Amino acid sequence: MLPTDDATPHTREPSPAPRHPDRAGTDVRADLVPGDPVPVRWTKWPGTEHWEHECVWLGSDEHGDWLGQRPGTRSWRPGRSFEAETATVVLVPPGGDWAATFYAPGHAAGLEVYIDLGHSVGWSPDAPATVVGIDMDLDVVRDPVRGTWVDDEDELEEHAALWGYPPEVVTHLEAVASTLRDEVEEHCAPFDDATPTRWLTLLGRTATA
Repeated sequence: MLPTDDATPHTREPSPAPRHPDRAGTDVRADLVPGDPVPVRWTKWPGTEHWEHECVWLGSDEHGDWLGQRPGTRSWRPGRSFEAETATVVLVPPGGDWAATFYAPGHAAGLEVYIDLGHSVGWSPDAPATVVGIDMDLDVVRDPVRGTWVDDEDELEEHAALWGYPPEVVTHLEAVASTLRDEVEEHCAPFDDATPTRWLTLLGRTATA
């Protein structure tokens, strides 16, 4: 879907935890068990639709909240849809700047890590047990052939001009991407092998829950 001239940019800050609309102050995660559905919904800066993913809740650790996507579950955006061929787990850290996808062995493109940089990435204050975020173009990617790199820098430049990203937002995104690239390249936790493997194993155990 193309942006409209009168679209209003999202500026909502992420909620650090999902709140139950009928129970003020209650963390919805307390009611979740591994395998419960937790959709992930991205928009672009003007408020237009972007990717949505069918995911399930796995749990939390010192790095943030972990979701999983089972083989056969859907991801879609306007004009495109596909079903996951391999299992993935998604880390949503508390900072709101990104979400990282980790792929089980056997991914068709050989991906290991794919980080979507964003704005206001976190639990929705409006839809319980739903993760939302504004996709901000830059991605940090790792595969065993090409190594680790920052992708879509040209897209960031184009969209910053088209949609009027504030300069401080662009500077922040570039700094976060640079830091993440180094951490992913050095296999620092949670971008090591052991951390996502533990959550992928849990996802496999909850596949029929």
